Amino acid sequence: MRYLFASDLHGSAYYCQKLMDCYEASKADKLILLGDLLYHGPRNDLPKDYAPKQVISMLNQKKEEILAVRGNCDGEVDQMVLEFPILSEYSLLYDEEVAFFLTHGHHYSPENLPPCKTGSVFFYGHTHIWKAEKQKGIVICNPGSVAIPKNGNPPTFAFYEQGKIFIRDFENQILTEITVKGEEK
Repeated sequence: MRYLFASDLHGSAYYCQKLMDCYEASKADKLILLGDLLYHGPRNDLPKDYAPKQVISMLNQKKEEILAVRGNCDGEVDQMVLEFPILSEYSLLYDEEVAFFLTHGHHYSPENLPPCKTGSVFFYGHTHIWKAEKQKGIVICNPGSVAIPKNGNPPTFAFYEQGKIFIRDFENQILTEITVKGEEK
């Protein structure tokens, strides 16, 4: 299976369209959204082309292909307009023997890990800073932010395919990769 992971769209129609274009081109089996889909939040500036209604339309067109979790900026009002579930604090996904724990990152985080078995992948968003590392036998991955990246990073997202995670930008640059099972090369 091939999965595309993204977080922190924050209502940007511009970056949502870029994400949808990458998703289509990648032929990924599932689009996994790690929260903060429509609202920019009180601590963030408005992202480029802030247009939540356009984001709603783009996401709803892929409702059968999306698995999403709730971000700290997502609420019941967002669920009223989105045609796929977004209010779960976390979700579990399995690809053969790999277990993925998916969350936004404001409850569970690298500093407060959920109970994960060795060899699992912990995916979170929230910080707007990409990360891919192993900690105590668990792969910890943050795809960064699609719309409002921080620390001078470009907008980023992640792919999982054949036991590897790749963090990419919209220029098709692979910023890092990590092997889920076994040793890094």
